[in-house]
Amino acid sequence: MPMSSGGGTSNPRRAYFSMPRERYPDEEDEDGIIEDTELVPPTSLAPIVPILRAADEIQADNPRVAYLCRFVAWEKARAIDPAASVRGVGRFQARLVQRLEKEEMETQRRLASTDVKEVQRFYERYCNKQIEEGVQTRKPDGIATYYQTASVLFDVLKTVTPEKFRPQFVKYGKTLEKEKASLHYNILPLNISGPTQPVMDIPEIKAAVQLLRSVQNLPQPRPSPASVPEEIDEPIICDLFDLLWQTFGFQKSNVENQKEHLILLLANIEMSEGSDFHQVEKYDCTIHMNVVNHLMSKIFQNYISWCRYLKLESNIKIPIAATTQQPELLYIGLYLLIWGEASNVRFMPEYLCYIFHHMAKDLYHLVLNGRESCFDPPIQNGGSDDAFLKLVIQPIYDIIQKEAATSRYGTVSHSKWRNYDDLNEYFWSKNCFEQFGWPADFRSINKTETHANPIGRQSMCKTNFVEVRTFLHLFRSFDRMWAFLTLSFQAMVIIAWNPSGSLSAIFKPDVFRNVLTIFITAAFLNFLQATFDIVLNWKAWRSLVCSQKIRYILKFFVAIAWLIILPTTYIISIQNHTRLVKLFGNHIGNFQSGSVYNFTAFLYMLPNIFSALFCVFLPIKRALERSNSSIARFIFWWTQPKLYVARGMYEDTYSFLKYALFWILLLICKLAFSFYVEICPLVGPTRKFLFSERENHTWHLPFLYCVIITLWAPVVMVYFIDTQIWYAIFSALYGGLNGAFSRLGEIGTLGMLRSKFEAIPRAFSKILVPRYDSVPKSHQFQDDGLHMGEFSDMWNAIISSLRHEDLISNRERNLLIVPSSVGDTTVFQWPPFLLACKIPIALHMAFGGNKKDEELIKMLKKDPYTYYAIRECYETLLNLLDSLMAVPRDKIIVDRIRESIAMSIHSHSVVKDFHLWKLRQLSAIFEKLLNVLLRGYVDIGTIKTQITNLLQDIMEIMLNDIMKNSESIVKGENIYELFANPNLDSINDEVFREKCVRLQLLLTMKESTIYVPTNSEARRRIIFFANSLFMKMPRAPEVHKMMSFSILTPYYKEGVLFSAEDLCKENEDGISILFYLRKMFPDEWHNFLERINFDPKNEDSLRLKMDDICPWASYRGQTLTRTVRGMMHYRRALEIQCIQDKTNLEKLGRTPSSEVRWPMVDMAQAIADIKFTYVVSCQVYGMQKLSKDPKDRACYLNILNLMITYPSLRVAYIDEVEALTTNGTIAKTYYSVLVKGVGDKYDEEIYRIKLPGNPSIGEARAENQNHAIIFTRGEALQAIDMNQDNYLQEAFKMRNLLEEFRSVKYGKCNPTILGLRENIFTGSVSSLAWFFSNQETGFVTIGQRVLANPLKVRFHYGHPDIFDRLFHITRGGISKASKTINLNGDIFSGFNSIMRGGCVTHHEYMEVGKGRDVIMNNISTFEAKVASGNAEQTLSRDVYRLGHGFDFYRMLSFYFSTVGIYFSSMVTVLTVYVFLYGRLYIVASGLERSMLLDPRIEDSCKPLENALTLQAVFQLGLMLVLPMVMEISVEQGFRSALIEFVMMQLQLASVFFTFQLGTRTHYYGRTILHGDIKYKHVGRNFVVYHAKFAENYRMYSRSHFVKGFELLMLLVVYQAYGRSYHSSRLHQFVIFSIWFLVASWLYAPFIFNPSCFDWQKVVADWMDWREWMGKKGGFGMSVEQGWEAWWSREHAHFRNSSIRALVMDIIMSLRFLVYQYAIVYYLNIDHSSRGIPVYALSWLLMFVVLFVLKMVSIAQERYGIDLQLAFRIVYGLIFLGLVSLVIVLLLVLKLPISGLLASIIGFIPAGWCILLIAQACCPLVKAARMWDSIVRLGRAYDDTMGFILYLPIGFLSLFSFVSELQTVLLFSKASTRGIQISRILAGQ
Repeated sequence: MPMSSGGGTSNPRRAYFSMPRERYPDEEDEDGIIEDTELVPPTSLAPIVPILRAADEIQADNPRVAYLCRFVAWEKARAIDPAASVRGVGRFQARLVQRLEKEEMETQRRLASTDVKEVQRFYERYCNKQIEEGVQTRKPDGIATYYQTASVLFDVLKTVTPEKFRPQFVKYGKTLEKEKASLHYNILPLNISGPTQPVMDIPEIKAAVQLLRSVQNLPQPRPSPASVPEEIDEPIICDLFDLLWQTFGFQKSNVENQKEHLILLLANIEMSEGSDFHQVEKYDCTIHMNVVNHLMSKIFQNYISWCRYLKLESNIKIPIAATTQQPELLYIGLYLLIWGEASNVRFMPEYLCYIFHHMAKDLYHLVLNGRESCFDPPIQNGGSDDAFLKLVIQPIYDIIQKEAATSRYGTVSHSKWRNYDDLNEYFWSKNCFEQFGWPADFRSINKTETHANPIGRQSMCKTNFVEVRTFLHLFRSFDRMWAFLTLSFQAMVIIAWNPSGSLSAIFKPDVFRNVLTIFITAAFLNFLQATFDIVLNWKAWRSLVCSQKIRYILKFFVAIAWLIILPTTYIISIQNHTRLVKLFGNHIGNFQSGSVYNFTAFLYMLPNIFSALFCVFLPIKRALERSNSSIARFIFWWTQPKLYVARGMYEDTYSFLKYALFWILLLICKLAFSFYVEICPLVGPTRKFLFSERENHTWHLPFLYCVIITLWAPVVMVYFIDTQIWYAIFSALYGGLNGAFSRLGEIGTLGMLRSKFEAIPRAFSKILVPRYDSVPKSHQFQDDGLHMGEFSDMWNAIISSLRHEDLISNRERNLLIVPSSVGDTTVFQWPPFLLACKIPIALHMAFGGNKKDEELIKMLKKDPYTYYAIRECYETLLNLLDSLMAVPRDKIIVDRIRESIAMSIHSHSVVKDFHLWKLRQLSAIFEKLLNVLLRGYVDIGTIKTQITNLLQDIMEIMLNDIMKNSESIVKGENIYELFANPNLDSINDEVFREKCVRLQLLLTMKESTIYVPTNSEARRRIIFFANSLFMKMPRAPEVHKMMSFSILTPYYKEGVLFSAEDLCKENEDGISILFYLRKMFPDEWHNFLERINFDPKNEDSLRLKMDDICPWASYRGQTLTRTVRGMMHYRRALEIQCIQDKTNLEKLGRTPSSEVRWPMVDMAQAIADIKFTYVVSCQVYGMQKLSKDPKDRACYLNILNLMITYPSLRVAYIDEVEALTTNGTIAKTYYSVLVKGVGDKYDEEIYRIKLPGNPSIGEARAENQNHAIIFTRGEALQAIDMNQDNYLQEAFKMRNLLEEFRSVKYGKCNPTILGLRENIFTGSVSSLAWFFSNQETGFVTIGQRVLANPLKVRFHYGHPDIFDRLFHITRGGISKASKTINLNGDIFSGFNSIMRGGCVTHHEYMEVGKGRDVIMNNISTFEAKVASGNAEQTLSRDVYRLGHGFDFYRMLSFYFSTVGIYFSSMVTVLTVYVFLYGRLYIVASGLERSMLLDPRIEDSCKPLENALTLQAVFQLGLMLVLPMVMEISVEQGFRSALIEFVMMQLQLASVFFTFQLGTRTHYYGRTILHGDIKYKHVGRNFVVYHAKFAENYRMYSRSHFVKGFELLMLLVVYQAYGRSYHSSRLHQFVIFSIWFLVASWLYAPFIFNPSCFDWQKVVADWMDWREWMGKKGGFGMSVEQGWEAWWSREHAHFRNSSIRALVMDIIMSLRFLVYQYAIVYYLNIDHSSRGIPVYALSWLLMFVVLFVLKMVSIAQERYGIDLQLAFRIVYGLIFLGLVSLVIVLLLVLKLPISGLLASIIGFIPAGWCILLIAQACCPLVKAARMWDSIVRLGRAYDDTMGFILYLPIGFLSLFSFVSELQTVLLFSKASTRGIQISRILAGQ
């Protein structure tokens, strides 16, 4: 840039602006106009962001210098990307040039005549004012912006100043750069000059920092020549992390991040594990060795275990001569740095162990055991900051990325690509050391071949397990359960087959011998298991070690051997059993069991017998299975595969006995029911049927066996799933009892709260007040002390929080709060809502006046709160009078009155000495006095006179009317001369006014406060908090000693804050979100207006307060703002509790001198900083920041505002930077970035860690959490979803909850995941939301309570569980992320925790809010996602290993609480199909006619009905309701539970649950067979949302409507042709349940769709439906745009399905031919002929019709335009032909009209069968050029189904009362809260 030599400029802009302005590639917007918006550079221009910010900061002070800053930014942007080739650069530069052109003309110099001097002088003034003066007064956060601006000004100064540059500027600028770099910190300002901050003055922090900075006696790495700075002013190695940084080439930002991480870990563990904080003066604290050892054991536990498993020597070696903690800290730091930079590799914990193993070896040899003062680093950085990333992480990341690309976003079969687990399990074998070496070379697992395969892998091998899409995984994973149920069924059938049919028949020799055949069945099942182990695991065969291959092969051949031996010996025993050796005595009657078969069976069962004996010695078995010794491995080689995880997963004996007893009782009930109700009644009719002659059948199939299958199949299916029903019953009963004994529901109502409130402070002191163990006993608080001060502070904070959330009004707050002046009276000042009406009642009692003192006192003390109110009023009145007395004479009079009253009380002569009935007059005068006092200063003269008059009136009434002997009080004084000069200074004192307000409430409150608070949510919170204080929980430690923890919230693009536009925008019904919220929360809206002191005159006036209204509305939605506000309650709670702790210690003289230096509030905030961290992982925050989309931009600004509002909030995001490479191409680089809010409008980057590539490889949410977890801190980590909330009263209990990690009651296995109770806060919105929230509440309370205790199978089901952070970050993280298989990634973290030796618990004394979906489609989407996720779990290795690793009873718990629920749901629906198809067969085959002729055979159907009754109970959702009813019974009483249940049924809850049964069935089955699922994002819509008919049809057509129509046709055919016992009530119930299922599946989406029966909506939906159906063409169209695009997407899963799945689908489609096969023979066309030609003729007719239609279609496509008239004639002839055919059928062949309708019913399913088969064989059909016909056929079917569905809706919409009735059903829950939903729907 040309400059003048005189220090001025030759107008530097002119050189550029005088030239024609060039056009940048992406400069123009779509309309060609460049918008003047905020200057936000793209990520590739990140270096100029600070310059632009500095320009904005100084714009107001000096616009000219700001202009020069922007000009420098423009020059740097040009230098970075001269051609503006990176996306967004051209547009940005053009806008910047526009602004520069404008400012160049408008700005003027203020300080000098030239730009150079202007910058120089402004720079000097800015540094003097903002830096040198501010460094001593401002906090680091406040001064960081000024340092940044000063640094930018220095750069500008260098740019605009010629070579004559002042040296002092250079020196000062370098110092400034160092200071600026140190100001970018997260929690700890480690390198800041100036005053020490409170957090850095904490002794443990100082000790940890000092410990890390101890680098003496350590060798130094030789710096790389490329990285040596020009001038070295200070040592390169300042601490141990700098040493690791220089040695191994880690990124500097990673080093700074993990340095702070380790300092906080050391300090926090020292606080809790080190020497006591209060015993010694800790200003010079040190980190004790036991603290470092504890941290070592936590971090390296997995590494040590891995080394032992592989029989490796650990490379963690401490030099013998080591006298410091340097070696341990270096190893810890090394692991943390590896983990911090590992990116996606963090999901592979054993590979991290592999990396650490090699690097720890280098560390020991070069640093710890090095003999030279310098060494060459093993990883040379070469001047770059990512040497470790490129050399170690990048190669394995490339493998992961290529495998993910192979999966095609998870659509390819799991067996064709390797997920995270496959790659990680390579390192479970010692061969990895020989195979990969160091640095790892992965070419051996990524071999390339020809270019035909884009990934180019010659051979691919899964590791240890293959996820094959088949239902056989259910048998393979839970083979013991299926074997038990199968063998039990076989044994019961054999026993029931005996003529006696009783269980005692087993003692008969023949029966017992037959029962022993179960061992043959067991051998067959064992053979299946061995076969499946080989077949399903074939693609992982090469990854298995030799011993495992031998094991699988031997098990297979041994299974074959037993399958031959057992049947052979059984046959021999039957034929010649008397000649065999008697091996056993006569144990059963006269039967001699000494047979070869018995001996063989004994040998067969011997391994199982030994395994059962081991259950008696569970600790021994657990130790042996976990042992890595060769002997132990040899012992368990046959039964347990060699795996690193899932070994020895056995609980202690007591826990085992508990869940074993649970299952023993359950199985006894289940088997007894099955035997007596299902099996025995069916055996007799079956025997009769088998041995009777049946000739009255008409079909050609094997009649006898088909009938037997038809009768037994539904019973067998119910037998295998009814354990799920028994499990629901037992878990509900046990969970209810457990909850009752846990004191849940002890306080369930406001009345119970009031009655027990007096005990709450004592419970509070025992639970929430720490025990100061180090304090001498003489000063120790008593455990039963009330700690009223602490209780009142915490209680008032809770009430204030409720008021801030607008759940209570100002009046209710005053009634609920405890005064801050607590302690001014001799009694505790209870909240006024307890004391309301007590004074008027006491005055009424005193009005009688004839009672003695003892009687009056006895009456008053009946209600203790009346006595408390009297005492408080009396003492407060005297205190107020004392405060108003300014003259000594007046005080003497008041003192005399006090003494007189005290003497009367002491002598029990109050009634005798006072006229108590006059107290009402005195009370009235006091009320007037309080009104005057609370009015405050208006006119000092007037108020003084009023107060004087009132005080004199009080004295007159007191002395003349009430006191009988008042002469001694006045002693000649004139009453009217007293109190002439009251003390008015106290009137405006806050404490004085608070006393007046409280006293006024006590005196004037006459109405009942039994319903205070009136808001249901406020009541619930207070009641739950009070009840939790009586539950068993650990005692709270001091905040100083509590475990530190973090919260991590993943966020993508959900709502952050409702904007004014969002709130005011009306939907099609004229309803806005704000209007809806005001109607749904009317009391909270009123409280909100009261809080902001605003009275809106009209709707337009509300716009003036949108800045307040937007947060209020957002706090009632499921927004990120609500979540952040809730989670920040933790910090507020910690600050309050920390102040309480320090206040108590100050009273005892135990405050450390380090904390005396700082105000208590500052130190409390510092402690909260190191104890609590909140990170929100906003994955796309960087993209939103640069986006031009207003919604994205608003999200960015709202998130930024959250960071500014909550300074301790941190946001992590993935930054995608595009930059030019050396060869001119554009490359993307990804970073994990952590930012915080600074000032009032900016974010500040703290850490920027480069990633090896795009981290979004697997499941999005898990990857989002993984990239941000490195920025979390502490020993615990709470996972919080962004639709959750938290409450201050619950945050107070966080200290207690974290103590569970240290609890000894769980034995050697401490908890690794703490489960929490959830409160579903969306349940009151509508009936649908109520059903779903009740279902969820039942699961998160009673369901998880039973899973945790006694069943010991609780896992991680999502948020808000708390993880042992150090345990999980060293074992793969808090979720799994492999694409598709880990769709529900949360539960896999629970699986992983259990398999790696963890323990999961559940705690109900603390809750977190949770939002759920409130509209039908969103709920169904959520259910579909969970069902698909459970299907993927079924295929996973985790489920297989847990199923085999658990003992038998725990395995049962695991199955029936996870995948078993969904499989049972599917079998429940299949049972209906089997039953109806069986009935259709019975009707069509002629068996029903035989049943009518022989009533004995009719009995065979009664047990079938018994079994289907259980199915109906499951189908109607009663098992889902049972836990909810039990939980409400425990917490609110049985009456409330019964009312709740009845109300739910009246509002069609069973319809909802039955519909969701279909959702789970469809998606679970389809996912296992075909896959093709993705993470389904669930919306957060409000309930007033009408889904169009087309939308509902798209969503539910294949999952519900098609199946509903199929069942409907089955019912119609059965009812039409069946003539059997329809009078049976049980039969009627079964048939009714099926009709109910059909109706629910067809019409539930419309019943629960608001305004569905509104005529206008019906017409609009019909038009939309016809438009959607009529659109043709599917390419490039979305599913919402046209039917064909949707139809193509609906069968897209066939494209990636395996041949096996397609064949299965085709076979299942053949069931539709049963209709045609059955109905054809009922048409009686060929005079009762039942020959095959009749059936063949029907198919010939169908194909002829289809052929004719196809030919006409082809001809029309080719000649339709030219020969339109001919085609019309052809269509007419076809129509006449069809009419003629119908006439022939009716008249000639005598086919009745009913037969014509029946033929339609028969041929429609056949056509659907053709359609399904064609979709499965799509490539073949397209090759045959028949696809267009299939598309037309599909359109016709969908058109017809939609029309049939629409008919009832259209008809009912004609009646207005139907719509009103629907509104009542949908919103009756809200109506009970006084909300007029009809007005909402009408927009009124």
